Amino acid sequence: MGSDEGPGSVTQAAAAGPIVSQRVVAGGFMPARLARGSAAALSVFIASAGLAYCAQLSIARIVGPDGYGQYAYVVAWMTILAYLSALGFDVSLLRFVPAYRSQGAYGLMRGVIRYAQRMVVIAGVGIALLGVAGLAAWSGRLSPELRLTFLIGFGAVPIWALLWIRCSIARAFGGVVLALAPERIARDALLLCLLGLAGPVLGWRVGAPAAMGATLISSAVALGLVSLSVRRLRSPQLAYVAPVQASMTWLLAAAPLVLIGTVEPLMNRTGVVLLGWAGDIRGAGIYAVAFNVSFLAVLPRTAVNALFAPAASELFARDDRSGLQALIVRTSAWTLAGTLGIALPLWFLAEPILAWFGHDFAAGTGALRILLIGQVIAAGAGSQLYLLTMTGHERVAALLVVLSAAVNVLVGVALIPSFGLRGAAIATTMAFVAWNIAMGLFIWRRLGLLPSVFAGGHLRSDARTR
Repeated sequence: MGSDEGPGSVTQAAAAGPIVSQRVVAGGFMPARLARGSAAALSVFIASAGLAYCAQLSIARIVGPDGYGQYAYVVAWMTILAYLSALGFDVSLLRFVPAYRSQGAYGLMRGVIRYAQRMVVIAGVGIALLGVAGLAAWSGRLSPELRLTFLIGFGAVPIWALLWIRCSIARAFGGVVLALAPERIARDALLLCLLGLAGPVLGWRVGAPAAMGATLISSAVALGLVSLSVRRLRSPQLAYVAPVQASMTWLLAAAPLVLIGTVEPLMNRTGVVLLGWAGDIRGAGIYAVAFNVSFLAVLPRTAVNALFAPAASELFARDDRSGLQALIVRTSAWTLAGTLGIALPLWFLAEPILAWFGHDFAAGTGALRILLIGQVIAAGAGSQLYLLTMTGHERVAALLVVLSAAVNVLVGVALIPSFGLRGAAIATTMAFVAWNIAMGLFIWRRLGLLPSVFAGGHLRSDARTR
């Protein structure tokens, strides 16, 4: 739906007990606690994936392939703009808040939270207004229904951006379930209810604009719920300290994360955007469904990432490289096993699953299978993006993701005219593979860590960790 799994999928243990305790187990971290936290996150992601699947299925069947293509095209653009509006704080907060809490710097913690939220609201509203102005200038080139869908969609930009920021805050406070449930379960459940009420119950004609409007309403409700979670989870010390400003530090750290937070969802939606830009709105909708189904294979990686980022950050701060290597190997094994468990059934059932959305959507079967290959490869490589950002190498991470996105666009432009949906899927898979190889090489050379399920206990003794 309106969010991605990538930059904003991590958490921090509650103040009463950090994820990485002083009791060192298996090389510096506690596998049992990490496993329990990952399992809790995975259960939420599985429930939310079921609801998201039902919501997507309902939209596709109610509005048809053409209407769904319009909806998916607009959602793709709004997601990219919302991540741009988040200014990278959806990731940097997960680095600063745990660090400030471990240092007892509650003034800085309150300052960065307040600063991030204010900046994101300003950016989100500004980008939405610019989008409306651009829509007015280009309105003659769009159909009335697509134009209205875009207009409604721009309202979601600041809402999604602030929603992801507050989810990151809740995760940093240790509330993985309280952060994820409103964003994913409550949002999609309400969206499903609104679609069912408007269409089958009231008999209204539901097109792409109405689906976008229901998405906007459900996202606003999710923002309210996660805001309550933040209030409930925040440290009591924050109420008694004045906010301390370090805006230059925060901006310098967030700047490369803006690129990561914007370009990564662009990579995920390049196929949809390129197909829609070429005028194949129907194909954009079919590809969007295929990509969303393939993204089910990402659930184990996303769940593990919910605990990996803060654990990696704390281990790196303690200069415990052996513990960090052990953490990488263990979490990579979990994600690969979980991804294979999901990807293999999806591979064999690809055509009937897509046909549930409507007969026309079965045309995305080949694209879905190609995308699943990329997801399995990425799972085996481990949480490399988070490893880079949590160890202070966000600028390198930004450069690599930009180069990979460029590969995705260039290959997509070359292949889509001849191969259609499969060309878009090949481009995205090639970009994912190249991206993971590049990140892995840098991590090995710079950090001396081998970010892969096959790493074992290998660790370069001459690597620099600072």
